[in-house]
Amino acid sequence: MSGEILPTGKRSGSGSSPELRASHADRDRVVDVLRVAAGDGLLTAAELDERLEVALSARTVGELTPLTADLPPVSASVGAAVTEVKDVLRIDRKFSTVKRGGPWVVPRRLELAVQWCDVTLDFTQAVITQDTLRIDMDMPGKTLTLITRPGIVVDADGLSLAHSKVRIHQASDLAVPIKLRVELVGSKSFGRVVVRPPRRTFGQWLLRRPASLPAGD
Repeated sequence: MSGEILPTGKRSGSGSSPELRASHADRDRVVDVLRVAAGDGLLTAAELDERLEVALSARTVGELTPLTADLPPVSASVGAAVTEVKDVLRIDRKFSTVKRGGPWVVPRRLELAVQWCDVTLDFTQAVITQDTLRIDMDMPGKTLTLITRPGIVVDADGLSLAHSKVRIHQASDLAVPIKLRVELVGSKSFGRVVVRPPRRTFGQWLLRRPASLPAGD
C-alpha cells in the first residue's frame, strides 16, 4: 500500500490532500508525538520548542507532516498514556536522594511527598510544554534545590515554612520572556529551599573574571 501516513491517520495517496485543514485533534496528536520523542532524547529542548511552535500554529495537515517525519511512530494509546502520566507526577520517598535532570519532561503538577530526602530538580535541559508547574510539597527535612535557566521563574509565596529557609537566586533578564513559572505550595519544615542557576565551569569562571588592574592603579 503506497502513500505517506498523515497525522490524521489517512494516507496521502488516495484522495487526501496536503492542503487539508488541520483540526485541534490533528495538532494535539503531533504535539504528543513530539513530547514523547523529547522525553526519549530524540529531540533537544530547542528542537522541541521550534517544532511545537510550528505545530500549534499549523493551519494544514501538510504543515504538520514534516514535524514527525523523522521520528518513530507512537500509537494513540501510548501517546495518551504518556500525556496522562506527565500531567501529574508524584514522588514519594523516605531517607534517599531524588534527582531529575537532563531532558526530562516537566509535568503540569508535581506532588512532592518526601521525608528527609535531598531533592534536586534541574531545569537547564528540561522539556517544557506548558507555562506553569505547580509543586505541591509536604517535605520535612533536607533541601529542595531548583536549578533554573533564563525564562524560568520560581514563586514561593504559597509555601508554608517551619524552621526552614528559602534562598532564591534567579537571573532577571528582561530580554528573555518567561517560559515557565514554578509555583511552590504546601509545607517545608526543617530544611531549605534553594533556587539557583547552574554552576559555572572553571573555564566559564575564568572568562567572566575581570582582568587584573595594572600595578599602581
